[in-house]
Amino acid sequence: MIVGIPREIKDHEFRVALTPDAVQVLTAKGKTVLVETHAGEGSGFVDQEYRDAGAKIVPSPEQLYAEAELIVKVKEPQPQEYSLLHARHVLMTYLHLAASKELTEALVASRCTAIAYEMIQDAHGRFPILQPMSDIAGRMSIQIGAHYLEKHQKGRGVLLGGVPGVESGKVVILGSGNVGSAATRVAVAMGAQVTVISISVEQLRHLDELYQGRVNTRVATPVMVERAVVDADLVIGAVLVPGARSPRLVARDSIQRMKPGAVIVDVSVDQGGCVETTRPTTHSDPVYWVHEVLHYAVPNIPGVVPRTSTLALTNATLPYIVRLVDQGIERVLTEDPGFATGINVRQGKVTCRAVAEAHGLPFDSFN
Repeated sequence: MIVGIPREIKDHEFRVALTPDAVQVLTAKGKTVLVETHAGEGSGFVDQEYRDAGAKIVPSPEQLYAEAELIVKVKEPQPQEYSLLHARHVLMTYLHLAASKELTEALVASRCTAIAYEMIQDAHGRFPILQPMSDIAGRMSIQIGAHYLEKHQKGRGVLLGGVPGVESGKVVILGSGNVGSAATRVAVAMGAQVTVISISVEQLRHLDELYQGRVNTRVATPVMVERAVVDADLVIGAVLVPGARSPRLVARDSIQRMKPGAVIVDVSVDQGGCVETTRPTTHSDPVYWVHEVLHYAVPNIPGVVPRTSTLALTNATLPYIVRLVDQGIERVLTEDPGFATGINVRQGKVTCRAVAEAHGLPFDSFN
């Protein structure tokens, strides 16, 4: 199985799918690895490092896709990449298909096997490849929110940590999973007043024990969400339903009642967003205003800290990629049902029920 690592072309996406060290693991096993020229430069890895690791550097995505069988990426294929995918390809990347019918239909038309990192589970039902990027996005969401609260960004002019004699900023985090927990960690460290709202009492109990009363925890109800959001300086959307579109927890009416200059960072935009007024933005044009509330909704937040993100991503993906090239896809998917849950599209069919339901498309399990 020939492995291909294309250069990412999503806006301000500087990550690369595998580091040179990871490539060397594959080439030491006798595997052929193709790397598109300059693919790693955004993360600080130059072509010569990949050559030294045994990879072949190819000059164009067209050549890479034509020769490779396993395409390993970071982010979902962009429209200009759709025509490069064919039935012989196995694609591994973050897909988040519930947020894009266009991409879903393109993958179906290609007849490739598309494996979503964010859907792969381990033996304990956790999502090992989603977790590191969720950790990074969650931590960064507070940094981003603090930045946009500054007055020169037209925010409220609130310092999240406050100062002696002045109230600290109010942060509301919707969700208590990996993103929410990571955001909570940074918000608490900055000295903010933090409220975490979640449907998981178990996760809320863990946060309460961990922070010993420094975090307010609330079970999610429509009334509770509205009350907290309206009073917040910064709202973090951190809701995940694996494979499915994020539920809309914050209504437009609540946005209209928020404080002028308040900030929303909707990390769940990858899956459609948990705020009614969320729409995807880019690192080139990251924010917009609705009812005097600033919205930040960039789907690839970790892309702006690519060195950290690429190393963390490779740590998570490499064991799966090694198994795939050693054993072949049929054996791996038969023997590892957690890996198999990552398949969203195969042989022209949508094989993830949540994705099919999100777009009104037929569902067909490959089992």
